[in-house]
Amino acid sequence: MDATVAVTAVRDVGPRTIAIEFEAPTGLDADPGQFLKLVGTVDGEEYARFYTLSSPGIDDTFEITVGIDPEEAGPFSDFLRDLAPGDTVDISGPFGRSFYEGEARVVVLAGGPGVGPAVGIGEAAAADGNEVAIVYRTDAPAHEDRLDALRAAGASVAVTGGDVDDHVAAAVTGTSDEQVFVYGFEEFIDAASAALDAAGLDPDAAKVENFG
Repeated sequence: MDATVAVTAVRDVGPRTIAIEFEAPTGLDADPGQFLKLVGTVDGEEYARFYTLSSPGIDDTFEITVGIDPEEAGPFSDFLRDLAPGDTVDISGPFGRSFYEGEARVVVLAGGPGVGPAVGIGEAAAADGNEVAIVYRTDAPAHEDRLDALRAAGASVAVTGGDVDDHVAAAVTGTSDEQVFVYGFEEFIDAASAALDAAGLDPDAAKVENFG
């Protein structure tokens, strides 16, 4: 669907990372792990970027998480960072096939901004009474409060700034009711796929979203 949505909140959720909450339009239905296209005009030029949901679904509101590198941020990142409640953005979607579908055990491997879908999927699965494991590689953790809440709810959460191999091996079980998700940029996708292979799992069986 296409819609214009209003911002309801903008929060700092970690170093160089913000979460933006929007009012959900009637009829928007998306699952955690799917993504939306956001469109905005900056200095007369239209920009469009894709962002994965970081909320556990769509209720009255929904959330995306945006990483902003001050050395690489472009005009649209600056536009999003400067949003305030009441501002509006055009959206379309949802898109993507790598989303949570009620699997009994979820293992989410997240690199950098992949923490957004990781917490969204983790919270949705935990609310369903399902098992959750998250491996998050970053040098600047975001959404630490939500990760802590998932730990308190019984999830396995590993945060590392280095190799993920041992953490992945500890997180996966290889059981038939387990679904692995991988979210991040290409270098992390490659590292996570190699770790899955080393752990004896088929990387092609994972639901993967490559951020570029």
